Formats: sequence, structure tokens, C-alpha cells
Amino acid sequence: MKSVSVIGMGTMGPGIAATLARGGMTVRCYDTSAEALANSAGLISGAFGVLDALGMPDNGDAERISMSDSLEDCVAGADLVVETVPELLELKLELLGKLDDLVSPECVLASDTSGLPITRLQEGNSNPGRVIGMHWSNPPHIIPIIEVVAGRDTAPETVDRMVAAIRQINLLPILVKKDVPGFVENRVLYAIMRECVDLVEEGVIDAEALDQCVSWGIGYKLAVVGPMALLDMAGLDIYQAVASYLNKELSTRGDVSPLITERTAKGRLGIKSGGGIFDYTPEQISELRQARAQKLVATRKTLENK
Repeated sequence: MKSVSVIGMGTMGPGIAATLARGGMTVRCYDTSAEALANSAGLISGAFGVLDALGMPDNGDAERISMSDSLEDCVAGADLVVETVPELLELKLELLGKLDDLVSPECVLASDTSGLPITRLQEGNSNPGRVIGMHWSNPPHIIPIIEVVAGRDTAPETVDRMVAAIRQINLLPILVKKDVPGFVENRVLYAIMRECVDLVEEGVIDAEALDQCVSWGIGYKLAVVGPMALLDMAGLDIYQAVASYLNKELSTRGDVSPLITERTAKGRLGIKSGGGIFDYTPEQISELRQARAQKLVATRKTLENK
């Protein structure tokens, strides 16, 4: 794959575009928002700075990226289209329907959905075999894994092409064998988040202390030893003994905690709105983003030095 189109220049699009271009691909970008397209230039530049810090192979720069003011122009001649529009099934189906009429039969249509089943996104497509999940992790220019998810009708050759393309840009393809909602990374993440939110809501621990506990406890370990390997390290007998009583105590709620819904209703959405669980000034937001990027870069470099 040499020519790629990225649809959606919000949270994920700029980092995805920079990573693809750095991997040697020609990238065209489109968004229905002129403001998002205008803002993406600075975000793409910042992503390239992080890719430099990571020491990623330099197979391309920002000159490989262009902005399009129409969807048709953006996807003309594309080998791969990556959609990263908001997480609404109807919106994604509408976009994929338009793309179905605009791209060549050989073009792969990839969704960066965080968890919508790929089989649902294939509905109504004239060539469902080319529709596949390409789930990047945020921030996409730092986290090296990409989940590859086949829907019911995704062709095996589409999976092979996607895996090869991800390796081509020096990232790690993670093949998800079943099209389950949330795939793998987000199912694990949201299970952790549910328990964390429950512990804070129940007054077991403050939000700041919980973050310290997770970051310097299980987070620190899991960055080096994965969950399955951790079972072996701790001992399956120990896990069985603790899980036999602790599993009964863990949160199993099927809705979303008021700790989240009440804040969302008030417009407290997190960093993007200046406040969520915590409060942020504009200066703090800029400092946090820079500091977190630096720490993620340093951590990745350490983990790659085997």
C-alpha cells in the first residue's frame, strides 16, 4: 500500500497521518470541519517531533501529507482508506457507503473504531471482503500496536494486506481472532476502568491516590510482564485462591457510573473541556501533553531495549 487516505482529523487522525507518512506512504486527509483541517497541521508537526524522538526509521516527512477539501478528491486512487470519524454506527455506515462508490475495487476500507463490530460496518457494502478493523491506540504516533479485526465477510487476503502494511510502517499488528465488541485492548481497559471508577465512587480511595496505585503498581508490572505471563510469575495456585473470593467482590455493573454521567451532563468531559475528574488550566494541559508524550517515548525506548 502506497497511497492512503485518512478521513477524520480529530483526536486520532493527525497522529495516524504522520505515522503513515513517516512509514513512506503518501497520505491525503479530509474532514468535514475546515477548522479541524486547519488545526491538523500543527498536530501533525508535533507528531513528527515525537516520531523523531522515538528514532523511528525516516522514510517520509510532512511533505507526503496533503489536505483535501472534498471526500472524492481525498480518496481518488487510494490503496487504503482509514476512517477515524466519531464513534457512531450510523455515521460510519454512511461514510463507508459513500466510500464504496468512490474507491477502486482493490482499495481496502479500514475502520479505526474503538469497538463497533466490524461485521456491522460491512452491512450494505458492495464488497464487504475489503472492510476491516484497523484499531490504533491513542496516541497513535507513540503506541506501537494496531489491532487487526476481520468481520464475518472480511477476505483473508485483506487481513494479509493489512498485517503487511502495518509491518511496513514499523508497527506491531495484533490479530484479533473474533469480532467481539471492544476487541481486546479496550475490553481489558474498560474492565480496569469500571473497577477504578467504582472504587473512587464508593470512597475506598481518592482519584489521585488510585492513579498512583495503578501507575506504580499493576501498570508498572504490566508494561514489562503481560497478564498471561504474570499469571505464571505469580503462580496459578495463588490466582485461583485469591480469585475464588475476590471475583465475587468486583464491580459487575452494566451501566455507566454517575461519577461519569453526572460530569458529562455538566460538560465536564476531561482535558478537552478544561475539567473532568480533575481540573486543568490551559497551561497545565499543554504541560501535561508534553510531559506524558516524553514519558511514553522514554518507556517505549526502554521496553524495546531487550
